[in-house]
Amino acid sequence: MFATHLESSEEVDLHLPIDQLATTCPSSGRPLLVRYDLEAAGKALSREEYASRPRKLWSLAELLPLADPAHAVDLGEGGTPLLSLPRLGASLGVDSLWVKDESQNPGGSFKARGMAVAVSMARALGARALAVPSAGNAGGALAAYGARAGLPVQLAMPRDVPTANLLEARIHGAQVELVDGTIADCGRWIAERASTEGWFDLSTLKEPYRVEGKKTLGYELALDMGWTLPDVILYPTGGGTGLIGMWKAFEEMRELGWIAADERLPRMVAVQASGCAPIVQAFEAGAEEAEPPTEPATVASGLRVPTPLGDRWMLRILRESGGTAVAVSDCELLEGTRRAAALEGLFFAPEAGALVAALTVLRERGELAQGERTVLFNTGTGLKYSECFHS
Repeated sequence: MFATHLESSEEVDLHLPIDQLATTCPSSGRPLLVRYDLEAAGKALSREEYASRPRKLWSLAELLPLADPAHAVDLGEGGTPLLSLPRLGASLGVDSLWVKDESQNPGGSFKARGMAVAVSMARALGARALAVPSAGNAGGALAAYGARAGLPVQLAMPRDVPTANLLEARIHGAQVELVDGTIADCGRWIAERASTEGWFDLSTLKEPYRVEGKKTLGYELALDMGWTLPDVILYPTGGGTGLIGMWKAFEEMRELGWIAADERLPRMVAVQASGCAPIVQAFEAGAEEAEPPTEPATVASGLRVPTPLGDRWMLRILRESGGTAVAVSDCELLEGTRRAAALEGLFFAPEAGALVAALTVLRERGELAQGERTVLFNTGTGLKYSECFHS
């Protein structure tokens, strides 16, 4: 294992040991991230060796924190395809458009990546029961990986969670508490009970290992594109773990020499629903932190995250990359899903439908030029949101 320590995302001189269960920075309360001896890891794993391995998450084992990959909780996650979108792109005036289709993960969503690593580490470090608040896919993924690991799972989900997500969680044996309100209310319900019930809380960015699973998105994307990176990445942003994880991957690959030191990193675009857009509002206001909306609402349940813990981190990434943030209406994001399905045969989750709508906004603003290689991330299958498309 080449992971050396945990570091605060706010206080880089604060280091914590890697061999015990950890939550957030004890000083700032902000997220922790895993650091590696990248020089040694690079000697153990070259990009050529990585490219020769099977396309799956754990093929990146040397750059993941689990000491013994044989103990991985593995359902075959990762290795999702990067697909060109010529017809959709032509309809939007975007001539080099791609999608990383995360709906092909176990459970039909990108949450499989983060939970694979987080559950593996939690079990290895002695957790006996797991818990998470979830608006949908994270709960289903934790239920599945908890079952695979033989660990009990407690979920708190909004009462209006999509039916498919609720059924998925329960059929995998998780205990589910339905809570009035948003994922923030669910988070409070878990936090109030976790210590007395003996649950380890795997909430977004409240432990350091879901980010490590999500960073594999960045490594795979570079491999898919021949060790170059796209010009622009659009990412549906709720908690933001994937956006943060990818940026961490790009920085690690530069240090490893897997991408050129002078390679321009992609402009990152955070896309949210206008009914719950704290990152967009903070970005437009020039703020360093996000303020929660008073009445967060959107049919894209994964985007209904009013108080993302990684707000400061995400805003730094958007600005450092020269990126931006875009909000679209529910009508626009649902139409984006329909458009992608009709033109490309891909049934995006509504969260990714928001990206299709955001492309029009970027083109109208003059922020997306012809010829720029643009990648969307479809975070899950639209089949889990069937109630959104009945009309």
